[in-house]
Amino acid sequence: MATVRPRPQVMRLTDAAATRIKDLLAKAERPIAGVRVGVKNGGCAGMSYTLEYAENVNPADEVLEDKGVRLLIDPKAVLFLLGTEMDFKVDKLSSQFIFNNPNQTSACGCGESVMLTPAKNPDAADAH
Repeated sequence: MATVRPRPQVMRLTDAAATRIKDLLAKAERPIAGVRVGVKNGGCAGMSYTLEYAENVNPADEVLEDKGVRLLIDPKAVLFLLGTEMDFKVDKLSSQFIFNNPNQTSACGCGESVMLTPAKNPDAADAH
């Protein structure tokens, strides 16, 4: 009889990222269901991360609750984001969300785009 394992958490947030998202959501001018995280093709390295306010949860979204924040992961991005930690950094001249992604194989010099490889399906190893 097969045992059911819990699904791996796609992403996790640092305390700094969770605090920043909570601050942004508190200032939103309309009700927000969560922050949608995804990836898109583009940039000199091939892909870039996307973040946007989401007013609704799409049926196919991977819904993640972490540190009091609801993230909605675009289903097309799940394998690219598996194991990613989202952080928020403040430097002298900038502040930005940073993605510490084990699936990232390279990044462009300006830091705006990355090369990602999909994570292997974690359930595939148990299919013997």
